[in-house]
Amino acid sequence: MQDHQPLSSREKTSIFLPLIVAMALAGGIWLGYLIGGTTQPASDSFVIMSDGEVDYKASRGKFNQIMNFIDSRYLEEEDLGKLEEEASEAILEKLDPHSRYISLEQIQGVQESLSGNFSGIGVEFFILDDTIYVVNVIEGGPSEKAGILDGDKIVTINDSLVAGKGVYNSDVMDKLKGEENTSVTIGIKRAGEPEIKQIAITRGKIPVRSLDVAYMLDDKTGLIKINRFSSTTYDEFMLETKRLVEEEEMQNLVLDLRRNPGGYLDQAVKMLDQLFNTKKLLVYTEGRRYDKKEYFSTGKNKFNIDQIVVLIDEGSASASEIMAGAIQDNDRGLIIGRRTFGKGLVQEQYNLSDGSALRLTVAKYFTPAGRYIQKPYDKGGEEYGNDLQDRFDSGELYYQDSIQISDSTQYLTTTGRVMYGGGGIMPDIFIPLDTLYRNNYYLAVSTYIATFVYKYTDNNRKKILAQYPNFQDFKRSFEISPALFEQFIAFTEQKDIKRDNQLLLKATPKLRMLLKATLSRQLYTDQEHYQVLFDDDAMVQRALTEINRKVTE
Repeated sequence: MQDHQPLSSREKTSIFLPLIVAMALAGGIWLGYLIGGTTQPASDSFVIMSDGEVDYKASRGKFNQIMNFIDSRYLEEEDLGKLEEEASEAILEKLDPHSRYISLEQIQGVQESLSGNFSGIGVEFFILDDTIYVVNVIEGGPSEKAGILDGDKIVTINDSLVAGKGVYNSDVMDKLKGEENTSVTIGIKRAGEPEIKQIAITRGKIPVRSLDVAYMLDDKTGLIKINRFSSTTYDEFMLETKRLVEEEEMQNLVLDLRRNPGGYLDQAVKMLDQLFNTKKLLVYTEGRRYDKKEYFSTGKNKFNIDQIVVLIDEGSASASEIMAGAIQDNDRGLIIGRRTFGKGLVQEQYNLSDGSALRLTVAKYFTPAGRYIQKPYDKGGEEYGNDLQDRFDSGELYYQDSIQISDSTQYLTTTGRVMYGGGGIMPDIFIPLDTLYRNNYYLAVSTYIATFVYKYTDNNRKKILAQYPNFQDFKRSFEISPALFEQFIAFTEQKDIKRDNQLLLKATPKLRMLLKATLSRQLYTDQEHYQVLFDDDAMVQRALTEINRKVTE
């Protein structure tokens, strides 16, 4: 048994800040896809010329000679492919933080994250105590058609036992994913049924939604949360906006782009086009080999949306910043939250001959007022990667006056408001990070919420759903009882977290809300999870207040 030591200032952000960095640096931010329609050379080294042709002479020299000498003369036999990959990575590290080599092993995951779909059986699962629990069966997917239910336990995959020690997410994913129209047989153990049921499932295309939730906050204001800008984001946005406008009579919109690392430029521009009823400059790009290219709204939006609020935070990057910048510079709405990541560089992706890829920074993008919001990276990748941690340590995430402005140049919105570039988009209204993230006990205890809820749901799913078959009844009436909360705290004590009654008193309301929100995800869907979560969300509630205040002015 290990003693649970208090978390250091760097450890206590490990729950969310590293994830944000990883998403922003490697989450597939392909903003240059539509810039120039340039060719994508198959060679593993190239220079793009102004006429769009590729000059291979500029790239052939010492590197190829060295590789040839190693191949023909070196004492030991070396893996030349591995050496080339390591050399490529070393070269790109000398450029900027967002130019990168994508290996053949990585390319599938990168493509899936932005393609909007992958081939599989259509379940979300969670491994608990070496057992695979199905926590969500994707609607309309192969598993739902085959009769898989939430709460089922997967014990075998194609006659291979997958229950017991040494079960890992990656191994399960490898076994369940596969080519479309191929078959996989899984053994299911269902609560109340003694026998393992063998179910054959034909793999199919599984949609990867970039839109997390769309629902009405009140009778006039809707909320849409986007987690990335994939190839299907605009279509998802239009579908949900149409539903909210036509069926729910939405007039105002809260657009949640928190922790959204970006994605395709064209998807952001097309979405922005629906938020303006006149022709406005939305963003422009420019690079050494690229002429300036401007993107405008058409003024032909399909929906009449009145007030707009965009929610941002330190995890909002790239295409998210383009959207926030266009809304802010054109005075189209309010930006609420915290300073964004600060990525103003545009990448294009080039496929290499072995199936790997090069993602190369080719241009800068600027907001309509001319702001270049890229944060400095001249001191190297390590300092660049530590920027979010530095914001936490400096107090910027909690206190607005701690924000460091890296560029003092003043820019003006269309109505003359002063803004600044460099280091991200500054919000119009600052909302600090909840101070509970500085509470060691809260951070330690909250890491076990999901595990506890999965166990509790497995034993009580039928009983709760029988009492609350409708989510709105659950949201309105279900409460985390003192007895259930005490069970949770006792569960964390079993995990070597020593009870701290003083800190627990402060953390209890938040922990109870998170327990209920996590439970709602297991019993219903992600949509319902966010509805519980956002009832206690400071940014969402401030957005609603500002919209209602503006309407009554």
